[in-house]
Amino acid sequence: MSNSLKIRAFVVLGCLVLALASLGPTLFGGSLPDWWRKAFDPIHLGLDLQGGMHLVLGVDADKAVESRLDTMVDQTEALLREKDVVFKRVDRSSGERIVITVYDEDAGNQVDAFMKESFPNLEPLTLTADGAYILKNYRISDSEIEATKEYAVRQALETLRNRVDQFGVSEPTLQRQAGNRILIQLPGVKDPQRAIDLLGKTARLDFKMVMEEANPQDALAGNLPQGGQLLYERRVDSRTGVATENPLVVEAKTVLTGDLLSNAQVRIDTRFNDPYVAIDFNAVGAKRFDQVTAANVGKRMAIVLDDTVYSAPVIRERISGGSAQISGSFTEQEATDLAIVLRAGSLPAPVTILENRTVGPSLGQDSINQGMLSVMIGGLLVVIAMLIYYRLFGLVANVVLVLNVVFIMALLAIFGATLTLPGIAGIVLTVGMAVDANVLIFERIREEVRLGRTARAALEAGYAKAFLTIIDANVTTLIAALVLFQFGTGPVKGFAVTLSVGIIASLFTAIFVSRLIFDFFMARHKVDRLSI
Repeated sequence: MSNSLKIRAFVVLGCLVLALASLGPTLFGGSLPDWWRKAFDPIHLGLDLQGGMHLVLGVDADKAVESRLDTMVDQTEALLREKDVVFKRVDRSSGERIVITVYDEDAGNQVDAFMKESFPNLEPLTLTADGAYILKNYRISDSEIEATKEYAVRQALETLRNRVDQFGVSEPTLQRQAGNRILIQLPGVKDPQRAIDLLGKTARLDFKMVMEEANPQDALAGNLPQGGQLLYERRVDSRTGVATENPLVVEAKTVLTGDLLSNAQVRIDTRFNDPYVAIDFNAVGAKRFDQVTAANVGKRMAIVLDDTVYSAPVIRERISGGSAQISGSFTEQEATDLAIVLRAGSLPAPVTILENRTVGPSLGQDSINQGMLSVMIGGLLVVIAMLIYYRLFGLVANVVLVLNVVFIMALLAIFGATLTLPGIAGIVLTVGMAVDANVLIFERIREEVRLGRTARAALEAGYAKAFLTIIDANVTTLIAALVLFQFGTGPVKGFAVTLSVGIIASLFTAIFVSRLIFDFFMARHKVDRLSI
């Protein structure tokens, strides 16, 4: 046996051993040693095979525009005070407008110059009078509104992806659909309600000062002090587990937001054995938190998540370390989920669940069984046809076909790809295409035999003349599969993945493996006539 033949046999054997090793966790699961399962992951199943959740969320992008205006209002107030511009108040008005109330024309001119310099994207509108005051109106441009909405949807997609990643779902699918919709597929989710709560929570974290002088009962009756906001403080009885909500009046103005967080972790209170969430601010947040606590020693600060007060501790002293904690009689899972959404960041706008479907594992198993049956039937028909038409050469083609399927499944496991129902359809198509290269080679060999060439010469000429045709046909199909993968949605991508992997595997088996088998027999036996 020549050195070239030995090297090629070693390559094929090594690929086969690697393929079987990578398929071990998929075929045998927990019966394998730990080191084996750690080295190779099992083939991931998609939502349609494994079961799980299918969600379509709608992003309320209009709320993002309102939040953008609220932020600009806060910034405008702070900057006007820094510039010593005299004004009465700054408000957000309907029609995506900011209204600045000033006392005279001179102050109005100052405001115009300041707003043009600081917020060039705002369009000044016609002035209106309010008694003795002048109202300066500024509207966000249409292009800025559209940009804000677009950013809100893209940011919501990234935030949801971060939450799903920390939730621990294997091979999730998150894609933006038409308009403000986001598609989320979570294969293998065991607790659908927890996933919905985790994804649907806006997780806007605000720190607001409590208005101690305000009476919550008066606020409930409608007598809310100016600049105040009525919220409810969540309390859970540790003995009974009953949650209650107590009214609390806080300042409407937010002194600190959760956007300045750098980390959030679950900790356990050693005194009461209760979990809480420890939060750390980034450099800017730590400085701001230091300033706020220094200016409000002895006062209560409300920690507000999605307009619910989780705790309102008294600031005993200045806190300069940039750390705080959120406690609220959490269970460990509640604290963990809260830490996840805080680390992932708050959604820039509320989301609503437009579609919620749960695929049970029994449906997934039915899909697997039907898919495998289709692969077996298709493969059996191809095997019979090749045996009848090409005889011993057909037998070699069938061996190559089996190896082709093994290599396809192994590549799916090695690359961590997800097998879906359309992916199984791609495998069925590949089974049919896998013998196409062999058919081209065999027909070329038949032509050479008819021309009277010897067995070895006909074999070599057949492979040489069919090579470029096989490469051309498979590469063009591979390009089409890559385009489908790049621009297609989830099911189309699943089909494109298995089709791409199948083309690569079929090229290797048809050109390299089958030629190795023929060369091996040619080297071991004297062949005068080809059975083709």
